[in-house]
Amino acid sequence: MSRKRITAAAAVLVLATGCGAADMTKQASPFANAQGAKTVTLSVQSWVGAQANVAVAQYLLEHELGYRVDTVQVDEVPAWDALSQGRVDAILEDWGHPEQEQRYVQDKKTIAAGGDLGVTGHIGWFVPTYFAKKHPDVTNWKNLDKYADLLRTAESGGKGQLLDGSPSYVTNDKALVKNLDLDYQVVFAGSEAAQITQMQQFAKEKKPFLSYWYTPQWLMEKVPMTEVKLPPYEEGCDADPAKVDCAYPVTPLQKYLNADFAKNGGEAAEFLKNFEWTTEDQNQVSLMIAEKKMRPQVAAEKWVDSHESVWKEWLP
Repeated sequence: MSRKRITAAAAVLVLATGCGAADMTKQASPFANAQGAKTVTLSVQSWVGAQANVAVAQYLLEHELGYRVDTVQVDEVPAWDALSQGRVDAILEDWGHPEQEQRYVQDKKTIAAGGDLGVTGHIGWFVPTYFAKKHPDVTNWKNLDKYADLLRTAESGGKGQLLDGSPSYVTNDKALVKNLDLDYQVVFAGSEAAQITQMQQFAKEKKPFLSYWYTPQWLMEKVPMTEVKLPPYEEGCDADPAKVDCAYPVTPLQKYLNADFAKNGGEAAEFLKNFEWTTEDQNQVSLMIAEKKMRPQVAAEKWVDSHESVWKEWLP
């Protein structure tokens, strides 16, 4: 979420809102090469915010522009490979993968930048606000060891627990714990959905927890959380994954298109380049999917029906 490291994000599911998806770079759209068909294949990352983007884009491509849309769930880094190969046409929410960007956009030129999504992402370490109010100094990383015993779980091996989501997300957390010499163990929930379930259970019981999390994400509205300040991010401080000892950057989330599709994809490519909405828009759809249990296309239709002035600007 990189997602960096995640991942967004914010939204799904597995619900997906999070799990590590299978590597499906070899899967192609069933619509691929259909004679005379107007087709688009979109990559869906495994968090609900990404699913919200795709749901709305798919709905409008199908109902306003007459395309047939296929979606493929694939992990963050393999998604770049699939995009380069033309297995998918677009990624609508990337949290920053500089190595892949250099390889495919700058060097091979098989992927083209698709512009800003309009949403700014940030990854960090968070504690529930009810715990931060009781222990204000926990919001500084230098004081975390003071609370390690309170944050210990059966899975953390005698250390405090730092809860992460899917192992497929790019995360600096193990390096951060080591390089900041913290008495904590990174524990993976397995998926965003599983991580959300754990945090909701902690919150229900008013128990403390420390979690890798990210904004925007709908859960913040249900379980208020306060960020723990890590050493400030500076350009290049995360260049060596083994030596990272700084906070995650603030990341304007980006779209990427297969280079051939960007050039020859007609109205669909133009529409996806124009697709840009706000954090509030994304969270509205994410909440409908994740909290209200709506099918993504139903949530998309509901949002589209009440935001015509927004999406009309995206149409070619």
